[in-house]
Amino acid sequence: MTSAGGAIGVDLGTSGCRAIALSATGQTLGEARVALPAPLRDGLGVSEQDPALWWAAVVTVLCELAPKVAGSAPLRVCVDATSATLLLTSTNGEPLGTALMYDDTQARTEAAKLAALVPADSPARGAGSSLSKLHYLARRRPGQGPRLALHQADWVLGRLTGRFGLSDWNNALKLGFDPGAVCWPGWLSALDLQGVKLPEVLAPGALAGPLTHGALVETGLPRGTLAVAGTTDSTAAVLATGPLSPGDAVTCLGSTLVLKIVAERPVTAPEFGVYSHRVGDLWLVGGASNSGGAVLRRFFDDAQLRELSAGMDPDRPTGLDYYPLPGPGERFPVNDPGLEPRLDPRPADDQVFLQGMFEGVAGIEARGYRFLTGLGAPRLRRVLTTGGGAANQAWMQIRRRMLGVTVVPADHQEAAYGAARLALWGAEAALCGPGAGG
Repeated sequence: MTSAGGAIGVDLGTSGCRAIALSATGQTLGEARVALPAPLRDGLGVSEQDPALWWAAVVTVLCELAPKVAGSAPLRVCVDATSATLLLTSTNGEPLGTALMYDDTQARTEAAKLAALVPADSPARGAGSSLSKLHYLARRRPGQGPRLALHQADWVLGRLTGRFGLSDWNNALKLGFDPGAVCWPGWLSALDLQGVKLPEVLAPGALAGPLTHGALVETGLPRGTLAVAGTTDSTAAVLATGPLSPGDAVTCLGSTLVLKIVAERPVTAPEFGVYSHRVGDLWLVGGASNSGGAVLRRFFDDAQLRELSAGMDPDRPTGLDYYPLPGPGERFPVNDPGLEPRLDPRPADDQVFLQGMFEGVAGIEARGYRFLTGLGAPRLRRVLTTGGGAANQAWMQIRRRMLGVTVVPADHQEAAYGAARLALWGAEAALCGPGAGG
């Protein structure tokens, strides 16, 4: 893809929508954000949201950025959003009810029925997958004529371009799409999709079309603005940290611990939650542990974390053998739903206790990367860090010691920035650097 005059990346998250505008050279021109109401949840697996809220939020942030990109034509827009958030629409994009969010698990019955038909290594398995949600929604809203299955980013792309029925490699992964073969697999033909049409799938960053006149009027963006195929929020967050090469990894130290490593071929281990997203000709192989910052906050607030970390000697191991978890259960790098947290013995010194937890999470991170390498991912050579934990220097030093490679905070961590890079340069260049994509 040739370079655009400028780009806007839009990130639709759980609690809000953020957008970042970049110049043709990658300089930040402006940022905008707006809060989103929380999805409707009942604590029993229901998590739904009205898609109209998404569009209102997207229009709000684009309107705020429009004056800052007025001279950046031709402008490109890219939207990333939460993975496996799905809705059914009419063929003209009208939502047929609320969307099932990424964490909705109402499709448990459908997932059980699909288990005998969906390959064991497919990301489309499970109640949280897009495919299970499609079957649930089709059963819940039958007899409404031809319908489209669209992810959150797909639907917003349709609102921008008027082309409903487009998706991308990353969002379509949990719907059953095969990004290696770049097609819908044959086993999907054995499933009764009940009149629901699967989307046409584009490479992330591929040109989808110009914004409609209506979208230009609503957003205030300049005439000639183009939209490109999007991606998932976690993939966009990795793209924000680039450029990366095989063996480079990104660890997100947020409430949970999320690992992604760049590989030259896909790696899959669904029983451990390990899947691969394709970006250009490379793959992001990832897994997520339940360990992370949420465990630390059970014992210490932000001020205590800063104070205790400041006087810590990260190069002097505590000898504590912790496996910090917020509660029973782990999937990666250990698949054990009954695994109990291990945080004993607790020393009297809070600083030693905190360092032991830092070491425990770092140990899980190191074990996770070794596990991915054992599955076929490249040997770890460098780690960029995002999330709140990236600012903690003591924790960073502990991780350097335990991982044995360079560990540094990422300069850019926002998914919206990664989406803007994807719009500006295309997938390969967004991951490997502008020189890679032309």
